[in-house]
Amino acid sequence: MYAACQDEDIQFYTPVPVPYRRADAEKLVGDELPAQWAEDRDYTLGAFRKDTGALVGSYCLTLISRGVWELGYWAVKEQRGRGYSVEAARALCDWGWATLDVHRIEWWAMAGNTGSRAVAEKLGFTVEGTLRRRGIANDGKPHDWWVGGLLRP
Repeated sequence: MYAACQDEDIQFYTPVPVPYRRADAEKLVGDELPAQWAEDRDYTLGAFRKDTGALVGSYCLTLISRGVWELGYWAVKEQRGRGYSVEAARALCDWGWATLDVHRIEWWAMAGNTGSRAVAEKLGFTVEGTLRRRGIANDGKPHDWWVGGLLRP
């Protein structure tokens, strides 16, 4: 986790602390994620390669409002473009449909994050729009964001 989050793209496109310290990874994995699971509001999983055990990335479903969850993810730089994120995110969405009270899964990404958008589109998300200057990134500037939705099959 610590090594993966040193990647400039992860630090730019996701809300991880910058700089990302080992203590940040330890707090997230040891304290924050278990608490979120216990509170039934955020289910974050790591995905790992079957052949090597290497970390592929982080994939989560986060409760937004009743029946609406957000899919979030990032992939380790060396694992991108191999289809692993689509496989992991699809498994998580399938689990969400079967286990949680979900009627809609949303996907959000900063405009320009074409890798995230490609994964979302391969999963069947409909890109529903661009929200102008929706959020402040780690660079301290407002950026446009894409939003998409996937409805219960």
